[in-house]
Amino acid sequence: MNRNKSREIFEKALTLIPGGVNSPARAFGGVGGTPVVFERAEGPWMYDVDGNRYIDYVLSWGPMILGHCDPRVTESLNAAVAHGTSFGAPTLAENTLAELIIRLVPSIERVRLVNSGTEATMSAIRLARGYTGRDKIVKFIGCYHGHVDSLLVAAGSACATLAVPNSPGVTAGTAADTILLNYNDVEGVRKTFEENGDQIAGVIVEPVAGNMGCVPGTREFLETLREETKKHASVLIFDEVMSGFRVARGGAQEFYGITPDLTTLGKIVGGGLPVGAYGGRKEIMDAVTPVGKVYQAGTLSGNPLATAAGIATLRVLEAESDFYTKLNATTARLAKGIEREAADAGVKVSVSHIGGMSTIFFLSEDDDSVKDWDSSSRCDKKRFAKFFWSMLDSGVYLPCSQFETMFTCSVHSDEIVDATIAAAGKAFRSL
Repeated sequence: MNRNKSREIFEKALTLIPGGVNSPARAFGGVGGTPVVFERAEGPWMYDVDGNRYIDYVLSWGPMILGHCDPRVTESLNAAVAHGTSFGAPTLAENTLAELIIRLVPSIERVRLVNSGTEATMSAIRLARGYTGRDKIVKFIGCYHGHVDSLLVAAGSACATLAVPNSPGVTAGTAADTILLNYNDVEGVRKTFEENGDQIAGVIVEPVAGNMGCVPGTREFLETLREETKKHASVLIFDEVMSGFRVARGGAQEFYGITPDLTTLGKIVGGGLPVGAYGGRKEIMDAVTPVGKVYQAGTLSGNPLATAAGIATLRVLEAESDFYTKLNATTARLAKGIEREAADAGVKVSVSHIGGMSTIFFLSEDDDSVKDWDSSSRCDKKRFAKFFWSMLDSGVYLPCSQFETMFTCSVHSDEIVDATIAAAGKAFRSL
């Protein structure tokens, strides 16, 4: 494929923007080469500035669960634009989106809208500390919770891709109150609470990790978190920025049947526009200003365009009773087909998948699956990079890192999935 125009635009971007990108996840640091520059998208397709068409499995890193430019969303946005783009004052749409979130996510009794997943996680850990009067937060190695200082420690995602596990600018004092544990390590959780339980304000976890690749939490691990946080009066925070409305209608907490105290949301909740949210038990949420004393604010929180897109998206997810049955079937078809092609080509991979999330792991010789950061980090990143470029040249756009998650949507048809599987077979044989 000719991508000369993409290259020219990116070279110009390098003179204007650090690294030429406005988020490091968009850089091709994990695969080499020059990022593709896109100009439009529709359904399951993205079109670059050189006129090439790609089947999209990035989906803006998760939000586009209905595909790009779904008419129900775009019509809602057009109507909202006509009434104004920002008020900085209450609107009916904020109530409507809040009602939808509360109805769909079982654990949420009150919810506060913010502008990003990072704002949501930052606010949730501040709330956990303010509500409990304690300082320490437990997080898990390889889980990414946005670029919050105290959580940007042993994070996955672009931090791992770019070999920056701990960001400069994060002070030792900030990181000192963060306790790091291994993901899916039940005994580590129990021991930590036994030794530090009265100091732990809360635990924040991705119930389905998405930034060391797609790595679902085990039921025993998540149940242990619930048991230990209850026993020690700590706050359990499920970071469902990625898994919310994607693993199931009520998120991973519905899938596992485990109720957290607080939940953070993003991506799908804004229908492709910048929205985040955090919510949970009324007694905890009432500690937030102006009811309580834990401060959090945002000029554009509850923005009318973002709420319109979120409302339109969540209404579709609520109305279509078989939506997640179909989405799960699409993801499973893709995962099984790719594994079959890899086996036929003699390439050792495992495709981890749950709901509308999946990752193709190029396993090390010592691993049969990926269950935590250590096993993820042992995967063959060079082989993944070769696979990525072969797929791109076949018109399939994948996440540009072994540590990121692929996403499927409602308009990935069987024919599109089968074409992807065929392209994967060609790519595996080329390795």
